[in-house]
Amino acid sequence: MRHEGDTVAGESPGKSDQRKSSGETAPGERDPRLAVFREPATGAADAAERDSGSAVSTKVAIANRTEESEEPEETEDAHESDGGRITPDAGPPKAEPAKAKAEDADVDADADASEGAEEPVSADADAAKADKPDKGDESEEAEKADESGKGGKVPSWATAKKGTEKGTDAPAADAQPVDRPTAVFKALPRPAVDQPTTTLKVPEKREEKAEEKREEKAEEKAEPDEKPAQKPDEKPESAAERTSTFVPLRRDDKPAAPASPPRPPSPSPSPSVSPSVPTALPEAAERTRQQPMPPMPPLDLLAELTNKPAPPETPVRTAVRRVKIWTPLVVLVLIVLAVVQAVRPLPAPTLALSADPTFTFEGGKLDMPWPDEGQGAVEVEGVGTIGTYGQQKPAPIASVAKVMTAYVILRDHPITGEQVGPKIEVDKKAGEEANRPDESTAPIKEGQQFTQKQMLQLLMIPSGNNAARLLARWDAESEPTFVEKMNAAAKDLGMTNTTYTDPSGLESSTVSTATDQLKLGKAVMQNDVFREIVNLPQVEIPGIDNLIINNNSILLEPGVSGIKTGSSTPAGGNLLWTANTIIDGQNRRIVGMVMGAQKGVKLWDKLELAIQNSLKLIKTAQDGVTSTTVVKKGDVVGYVDDGLGGRTPVVSTKDLKAVGWAGLQVKLNLTEGKETVPHTAASGTVVGEVTVGTGTGKVSAPVALQEDLAEPGLGAKLTRIG
Repeated sequence: MRHEGDTVAGESPGKSDQRKSSGETAPGERDPRLAVFREPATGAADAAERDSGSAVSTKVAIANRTEESEEPEETEDAHESDGGRITPDAGPPKAEPAKAKAEDADVDADADASEGAEEPVSADADAAKADKPDKGDESEEAEKADESGKGGKVPSWATAKKGTEKGTDAPAADAQPVDRPTAVFKALPRPAVDQPTTTLKVPEKREEKAEEKREEKAEEKAEPDEKPAQKPDEKPESAAERTSTFVPLRRDDKPAAPASPPRPPSPSPSPSVSPSVPTALPEAAERTRQQPMPPMPPLDLLAELTNKPAPPETPVRTAVRRVKIWTPLVVLVLIVLAVVQAVRPLPAPTLALSADPTFTFEGGKLDMPWPDEGQGAVEVEGVGTIGTYGQQKPAPIASVAKVMTAYVILRDHPITGEQVGPKIEVDKKAGEEANRPDESTAPIKEGQQFTQKQMLQLLMIPSGNNAARLLARWDAESEPTFVEKMNAAAKDLGMTNTTYTDPSGLESSTVSTATDQLKLGKAVMQNDVFREIVNLPQVEIPGIDNLIINNNSILLEPGVSGIKTGSSTPAGGNLLWTANTIIDGQNRRIVGMVMGAQKGVKLWDKLELAIQNSLKLIKTAQDGVTSTTVVKKGDVVGYVDDGLGGRTPVVSTKDLKAVGWAGLQVKLNLTEGKETVPHTAASGTVVGEVTVGTGTGKVSAPVALQEDLAEPGLGAKLTRIG
């Protein structure tokens, strides 16, 4: 708290203070600087007070010197005090009379006492002033401090001054005061030791003295022209009685100055020369505070918190850490995969054959009466080929080519059952061709109209070439275009060795093989209208005068049912035929072809030879074709595969008989029925059929589950791939 009359750093001192500093005295006022030489100690109380102040001052000086040694040495050019005054550096110390020293000490003591009542004074300044002896006072204070027994010890440098100044001559009482620039004590370097700062407590009497000084300052400021009355009992305040104030080392609002390396302590001045040099006070007080530590690595910080050092990094610890990191991720991925696998749609169950896939009929190979010329082949439709003879090379087929013409017409203009198809008018060309003597023709005239079925009868029964060409023009508007259709159809049927150049087969360039004609015969016999036509030995057609006779003379034989004869000089006698046989109450169609019969004298003889050779083959095949049990009822023929490794066996629900002949090897097939195989089903549920043969010769038997069909288990779902 600031009292009136106090002097603050930066303010101009009062006139009385200025006179005291310069050594001037008012009229009637005694020079206080001469008090140390003229006035002895007046009482025990004052002596004790000085002793106490001296002891405190001595302790402060010791503490300040210790702290001062830790601070870097300040520059000697200029020092700024609390009031902003620049104290010039003192020159080299010179020997001065003892009187001047005493006067300087008194002036410094008065000035410090007046300013130290309110403003903080540096501990270094107090220590410096306490170190400067006032001849007799300093020695007495040092001796009394030793006798006080309060724990204060006089440093060696104070003792040295005491011994030295005892021999100093006292100056004359009337010596004139001499002003000198104030020197600055050089701060001794101190070790960098961080320790708590302790505030020194000012004794109560010193506080009372300071209060009296402040009151005097206030009076002098109120009456600057009046001279203060000199108290008869007033004595100058010793250095030990001055107030000691704690000054922090650093300010809070300014960053700390970079520390400079400590300098070695400068040698102490000679005891005989002790210039009065006050130390500049710090610019502002600053609190001491602990600086934050730099951040630590996570592992070191964890070790610091647990009071346990971080373990060294090793391959084992690295592997364990990686396992701890990756294990949860792997487990999560496995869980996701398990869920995906569990909810994925199940594959469709399939039937697989476990029984022997083939079956061979007992007995030796069927002996067929094959002709010794030409080529031929016999096949049981839907079962297999009984055999072939001759080289299967393309050869002229004569009127057998009309079978392909009928096939294309019925394909492009299909008719079934009682249908007869559209009417076809006979054009001029067809009427004219009916009178040709060198080829077989149908007796038709220009302008007549016949139904499609009637035109097919005229094509197949009397083998009319003019009827074939008329149907070609009616279907494709030109014969060449229709021929292209014939070749395209042959290719679709797999007749790789067949070539058609005309719709009637009159040209020798229309060639084929026996096996190719069997493919065509099986295909065209699927049409019921065609089967009806070719099985007719004779036919009567309205508009035709005479009964039309079929050239195939064996149609009256049991089971024989067609198909077409053909003869020409290049081709010889040819017959594409079919015959039926009853096996287990069902008709089985046998298809055969005999080509190239050339041993007859006349063309008719050649054709008749081919017909007779075909009849022999028909009868042998009808006798040789039979049936046998391939799979018995209750036999395990396969299983249901659920797609994940699960298998449920299936059994035949009845005997399966296959059609064949001695030495024939047939294949078994396990197929699904009309409905797909379910994922779950009870025992006995029909899930498919076992079959033998193809087409019309196929035989089958239903198959059922031998045990309950269940969905795959969770393990199978999780481990499935694909």
